[in-house]
Amino acid sequence: MTAERKGRFVLSLAALLGALTVLLGAFGAHGLKSVLNAAQMALYQTAVQYQFVHVLALLATGVLLRLSTLSEPARRLMLRAAWIFLFGLLLFCGSLYALSLTGLKGLGMVTPIGGVLFVVGWLLLAYGASQG
Repeated sequence: MTAERKGRFVLSLAALLGALTVLLGAFGAHGLKSVLNAAQMALYQTAVQYQFVHVLALLATGVLLRLSTLSEPARRLMLRAAWIFLFGLLLFCGSLYALSLTGLKGLGMVTPIGGVLFVVGWLLLAYGASQG
């Protein structure tokens, strides 16, 4: 896959995840407020908030990947950051959604792994930007 296509893919993925984030936020605000208790709703809202922030990070990464002036090492680092953000979204936000909806406490063990992935994604993005 060419660098151009990788950038388009990341941008498309970010846009689709952005739409999903809005839908999940609306579903939580309107469809779950009478179903979940306050603690479960707080977990759900945290998942939506972190998902939104990291969808924006994924979007920015996609924009950066489209820059023709980006060096190949920087492009590789940023593509890794994009994948790490995606896996962080799945593990961090996914576990919080599941925990809030099911109450299964064991799911909370996955959440910190997703958080670490978010940090790694940001660090890869920073390092990639410094490699220009």
